[in-house]
Amino acid sequence: MRKAQKKQAEDFVELLGQAHDEIRKEIEKKNIPTVLSLLADCQEGAMSLGELIEKTEGEDAATIPLLERYCEELYRIHEELAQGNPMGANKVYKNLRQWILKIKSSIRNEIKTRLEVVFLPYKASMWDSLESVWKAADADPDCDAYVIPIPYYDKKADGSLGTYHYEGNDMPPYVPVVHYEAYSFQNRKPDVIYTHNPYDYANYVTSVDPRFYSDELKKNTECLVYIPYYATSGGMAEGQSLCPVYLNADYIIIQAEKYRKFFDPMISRNKLVPFGSPKFDKVIHMCANPPELPAGWKEKMAGRKVYFYNTSIQGMLGNTVGFLKKMDYVFKCFQGRGDACLLWRPHPLMESTFNSLRPMYKPLYDALKNAFISENTGIYDDTPDIECAIAHSDAYIGDAGTSVTSLFGVAGKPIFILNNNIHTLPREDDWRGEVVNPTFDMWGNDRYHVTRNNQLWVSENNDYHYHFYMDLGIGYSAGGYYIRALEIKDIIYVLPGNAQNLLIIKDKRIRKIDFEIQITQVGAFWNYWYNEKYIFLLPNQYPLLIRFNIETEEIRYVDGVRQFNARDVEGEWRTGGIQIYGNELVFASPEDNNFLFLDIDTLKSRILSSHSECNLGTQGMVPEGDNLWLMPLNGMTITCWNPKTEEVREYGDLPQNFKSIKWPHELECEERPFGMIALFKEKSSEGNEKENIVISPSWGNMYLTLDRETGKMEEWKPPIPFKNRGKNGYFVAGGMGGFVITIPQFGKAERRIWYAPERKLYDINLATREWREVPIEFDYEDLKEHEPGFMEESEWLQYCLNENAFNSLIDFLDGAITGNQFDRERQLRAFSKINADTEGRCGERVHRFVKSSGR
Repeated sequence: MRKAQKKQAEDFVELLGQAHDEIRKEIEKKNIPTVLSLLADCQEGAMSLGELIEKTEGEDAATIPLLERYCEELYRIHEELAQGNPMGANKVYKNLRQWILKIKSSIRNEIKTRLEVVFLPYKASMWDSLESVWKAADADPDCDAYVIPIPYYDKKADGSLGTYHYEGNDMPPYVPVVHYEAYSFQNRKPDVIYTHNPYDYANYVTSVDPRFYSDELKKNTECLVYIPYYATSGGMAEGQSLCPVYLNADYIIIQAEKYRKFFDPMISRNKLVPFGSPKFDKVIHMCANPPELPAGWKEKMAGRKVYFYNTSIQGMLGNTVGFLKKMDYVFKCFQGRGDACLLWRPHPLMESTFNSLRPMYKPLYDALKNAFISENTGIYDDTPDIECAIAHSDAYIGDAGTSVTSLFGVAGKPIFILNNNIHTLPREDDWRGEVVNPTFDMWGNDRYHVTRNNQLWVSENNDYHYHFYMDLGIGYSAGGYYIRALEIKDIIYVLPGNAQNLLIIKDKRIRKIDFEIQITQVGAFWNYWYNEKYIFLLPNQYPLLIRFNIETEEIRYVDGVRQFNARDVEGEWRTGGIQIYGNELVFASPEDNNFLFLDIDTLKSRILSSHSECNLGTQGMVPEGDNLWLMPLNGMTITCWNPKTEEVREYGDLPQNFKSIKWPHELECEERPFGMIALFKEKSSEGNEKENIVISPSWGNMYLTLDRETGKMEEWKPPIPFKNRGKNGYFVAGGMGGFVITIPQFGKAERRIWYAPERKLYDINLATREWREVPIEFDYEDLKEHEPGFMEESEWLQYCLNENAFNSLIDFLDGAITGNQFDRERQLRAFSKINADTEGRCGERVHRFVKSSGR
């Protein structure tokens, strides 16, 4: 009997019991005609209940004879009363109640509830996110499980529905499929519906048929369960914190307890059930018992290690040109190798995403794909079953931001994360592009440098000659946890980026100060400012500005600054500039002409506007007396603003060939054209002082000079021939670099310029054009000795090896790893943090839970 039918039967019995109460009352009142009518109603109800039970359980159901005896007793009482024979009210009531208790017990204990459970995959390749739950339901004798693949559509550029897709015919042959037109949700009202589509209308690339949006599904079931189609290696994308299905689902299956914190606060935590992932179930079981190889794979794999190459949508959209170059580079690394087989599996939505969001690059992708297949470079895997490919692969290579890494992680197979900017093997000094990326101090104190692998290096003489000092002890190899180390009065303060604490180091002893609020997003803080009394940590994703008192170690949290200074502007996260102005820190809005002034002592704030129509978001500010020079985030106009007098002057008379080029897409734009500005005076041959203004570029293609009076800007050619981009993928640079702003150099012609494309620092006299390079040095052997190799990477990727100049793709294929060698047990321990069920029984646990949940 279906759950709803059993409830209907139980409700019938409750109504009969209520009628017995009325019968007793009416007998006491001697209202016999009403009693006779009630007895007839009870008999009619019992007969209807019997028909329901007989229809679902058969005529041999144990409850049927009890209902018959009950009806006989009703008839006997009816006849006695109709003939005028007196009957005691309590005796009649107790007699009928005994029969009802027997019937109720029989229904409860002898009629088994059968659940009707429906699974709604839409992509056959994503079926693994539901399969182990379906297997548990299908094996349950008290459950009827239906797999109903639903149609989906590619979306057109305008958001309307485009090409229709139905993949019911692509499901595994052992899965019985019901066509979606042959099942009426309105009539059958399944007890449970499982879906793995979270987006409903909110996906820009595809959409399931609107009839199967989660709000429509919820109308036809008591229990809607969402299981993510992906698995993650540690975190969740911010866009996954709130999806339409979350609002309608009764339960959301999550991988582990730690994932609760990633969901939007409006989602009830009671909905979140930490059981693991069916995707993990399948890969764990299939790796233990690999299936037969698809046709044509065995010959290509014979005698070779198999490398699973995963190309993700996130990687493609992030830098499409670099992504395509990377594909070509990877293919070439495998060509001609007798010891390695490349198994390439693109994301199942890759081609539709190209068509929808990057159509101009689709022919290049097609050419690479066709060459890979025609030249027999490796195995092109477009099968619906990713676990088969994983089971027969020896290692993973590909992007980090994909659920596939977690599948290899729980399977205990090596993970090599590719850098899509790298398209060549490393040459002798290419390691400099990755290592030499100092954050320059505004007071010129650059003794300490935090490297990309969370180590602290020191230059004893503050001359940029660094050697290893100590590990920061966070246990992860990925950089970005800390952005800067300041030495103040013989104490080192290590300032956070992704981390949410401050490190204080003295005599190589680390003391950690945790912040009160902890968030889940990457990029808690984006910058800092300090003086002899305070350190200010500037929030990016962290909700509050933090002021740390160096003398007392008091922490003050300031609300309102982050919301003003860091915002989502047209789908892009942007931060405005910051500068000191008197005793106030000035925070610029990233999207308009407003500025927040914060007193560094009292923490009182005020908001002023430049009232400039050209000033739509400010990237940087340079003080000049009472003036602030404003470098735009949007637009090609520099603004000079006096907050005290409210005077504004705007300068936009640019050279005709000046351009701003957006990296990495290499598109001409009007964003971030300028970097910083240098103002200084020099004496002319006549003895007069001449003002000079030199502007460095950000995304712009040249340095500029500015005549304050005429407003005219002209190209200023530095004495070194600078260019915009790095020489190769190890030297990634969004622009040509610019002025290193240090307070002692304000107003002087002597400036430092950081040349980002070659990771070089120069002292340049802007007036005389004299220059010298300031060498930044690391000992290569020292770097190799402290290279992490295979290690726990971050909170968002548990364990892997990252491609870099010390560990190239060829190094990985050759087994020539610098740093820690692969440790399978260590990897399995690391990935157990993100999988609540390491034995592959998530599906069984989900089915048991939902079955017993009472919904």
